[in-house]
Amino acid sequence: MTSVKKQTQVRLEEDVLAAGKAAAAARRLDFNRYVERLIIEDTTGARAAGMAAAQRLIDEHGAFLDDLEQQLDAPHADAQRGAAA
Repeated sequence: MTSVKKQTQVRLEEDVLAAGKAAAAARRLDFNRYVERLIIEDTTGARAAGMAAAQRLIDEHGAFLDDLEQQLDAPHADAQRGAAA
C-alpha cells in the first residue's frame, strides 16, 4: 500500500529552521522526514513514552550515573590542572 504525501508550508524563524536542519542532519534524515518523525512521535505518544523511560532510568540509577560521570571526568580534570600549573 502506497501512501499519498501531502505538501504543506511552514513558516519558521531563521534560527529555528537552522536548528531543525542541523538536528535532521545529525540524525542523517532529510528535514521533511525529521519533521514527519517529530509529529508522529508527538501524536502517537512515542515521545512521551521515551521521555518517561528516560526519567525512570535517571530516577532509579541517577546516583550511579553521576558517580560514573565523575570517574570518567577525573582523568581529564587532573590533566587540565597540570596544564594550568
